[in-house]
Amino acid sequence: MSENIQVRGMVLSSMPIGENDKRIVLLTRELGRISAFARGARRPGSTLMAASDPPAFGTFSLIQGRNSYSLVHASVEQYFRELTQEETGIYYAYYFLDFADYYSREGIEATDTLNLLYLSLKALLHRQLDNRLVRRIYELRLMTINGEYAVQTEQLSEGALYTVQYIQWAPIEKLYTFAVTPEILHELGRMLDAHMARVMDRPLRSRKILDAMTDGTSEKL
Repeated sequence: MSENIQVRGMVLSSMPIGENDKRIVLLTRELGRISAFARGARRPGSTLMAASDPPAFGTFSLIQGRNSYSLVHASVEQYFRELTQEETGIYYAYYFLDFADYYSREGIEATDTLNLLYLSLKALLHRQLDNRLVRRIYELRLMTINGEYAVQTEQLSEGALYTVQYIQWAPIEKLYTFAVTPEILHELGRMLDAHMARVMDRPLRSRKILDAMTDGTSEKL
C-alpha cells in the first residue's frame, strides 16, 4: 500500500466528479501544482467537504496512485471565508488563484509562489489596503518569480520605477506595507496590463470577471 505524502499547500480550484467526489487542484510547496481526487467530499458530513474548496490552506495528506493523487486528510489553517462575505473580495481571490495556477507547474517546488499567494489573500482582508494595489503587487511579484518581467525604465516615471523595483525585490513580508498615489497606481496598472498582453498566451476568464465587477473603481474590503 502506498504511504501517505504530506504537503503544504492551497486549493486552487475544485470541480464535482460523479455524485459524491471532487477533483481538486493544489498548489503545494513540495510538488508544485498537482491534481487530486477527494473521494466522498460532496457527501454531507464529509471531513473533506470544506477542505477541498478553494482557497483552503494547510497541510494535506495524499496517497499517490498510478496516474493521480487521492486526498485522504486535510488540516486546514485558513479558509479565507471572510473574502466570500464581501462584494468583490471573492472575485479578487479567484483571480489570484487562477493567476497562480497559470504560472505553476507540476514537479517544480512552489514555495515562493505559495507564500506570495497566501500573503496576498491575507492582504485582501486588510481594510486599510486598496485592493487594486494588492492586485498589482501580486501580479508583478508573481511574474518576477517566474522570470517574466524586466523593467523597461524608459516607459516609467521615477516614482513608478521605484515602486516596481521595490515590489520586485523587497522581502515578501514587506510587500503590503505601503501605499501609492492614484497616478502611480494608474501607471503601474497600465504598464502591467500591456506587459501581460505580450507575455501570456491566453486570457484568464477570472480576470475578465474581476475587471467587469470592479469596473475600475477603488475596491477596499
